[in-house]
Amino acid sequence: MTTESGAHETAQPGTPAGGEASRGSVSRVIASLLRRSDFSVVLATVVLFVIFALGSESFLTQYNLFNMGRTAALYVFVAMGQAIVIVIGGMNLSLGAIGGLSVVMAGMAMQDAGLHPVLAFFIALLVGVAAGFANGLIIIKLKLNSFVATLATSFIFVGLVNGISKGNPYTNIPKDLTTIGRGDVFGIPILFVLMILLLTIVAYFFRFSVTGRRILATGGNAEAARLSGIRTDRITVLANVLSGLFAALAGYLWITRVGSAQPSIGSDWLIISFAVAIIGGTSLAGGEISALGLGAAAVMLTLIKNGLIMFNVNVYFEQTFLGIVILLAVSLESFRAIGRRRRRPSRSATAPKEG
Repeated sequence: MTTESGAHETAQPGTPAGGEASRGSVSRVIASLLRRSDFSVVLATVVLFVIFALGSESFLTQYNLFNMGRTAALYVFVAMGQAIVIVIGGMNLSLGAIGGLSVVMAGMAMQDAGLHPVLAFFIALLVGVAAGFANGLIIIKLKLNSFVATLATSFIFVGLVNGISKGNPYTNIPKDLTTIGRGDVFGIPILFVLMILLLTIVAYFFRFSVTGRRILATGGNAEAARLSGIRTDRITVLANVLSGLFAALAGYLWITRVGSAQPSIGSDWLIISFAVAIIGGTSLAGGEISALGLGAAAVMLTLIKNGLIMFNVNVYFEQTFLGIVILLAVSLESFRAIGRRRRRPSRSATAPKEG
């Protein structure tokens, strides 16, 4: 009769059984960490932080850390709009356009209609939800790939942004509104506090809620999810609605930072959203997302941008660096996926032999 892991075997005298067990335990922990999709980005972020802290005297100043905290927080809100559709195996190319449309509608509500910022906030969210719902409906009803569907709607939303605003920013925004984007709590940016709150909710949602688990199941294997009773079409619509909601939320928070509702807000979100989501461990194949990874990736992206300025690197090469980082992240995810497939026992090896 065989035993598992030698549980019933007696250690021979003079054998360093305890030491071997300890080393084996450490090896298992390290292997477990390396398998995590967010471990590499957390480690890289820590390393970059240390390098920049040692390389520049102005890096650890309160002013610089405060600004980086605000920027990283906004990146997380933008990236959540992309990650929530990537996790079901899709994408949203209209994310920035939805954010821009929400910003313009909120600005128009406050400046032209004289509405309270709270009402403007809900108008922005309503616009984001409606745009996300339209994306989801087009995808499931017309059976279109999310790339094609959201590429088309991005032109529609950008057209609405330009047509409504005529390219002019809405500057008559209540000054009190900027408290959110420029204020702090015990020296910590309010935006950064909101980011921590969001990531905590996201982590809980995907780990413990039924809807969160269904979203992951749909992204992992849509056909299997459908056969198990999950209404995958509804999950697709829900994910796109949430994507629009996060885009609108990010847009409104961007207003609180810059102090005006600018039609250009959202125009550079595409690379930000994909970079933070992918580097943060959201699997392009679907079914995997990490709140910790998203937070670390946003900080990492901010560090890269900040570091380029501090070390007097030509800022026009910024997107080159971001592209390299994204390529490395995707490559690492590919190697990790290959490793997972190799660790799985083959069906032929595990199937019982006849006779």
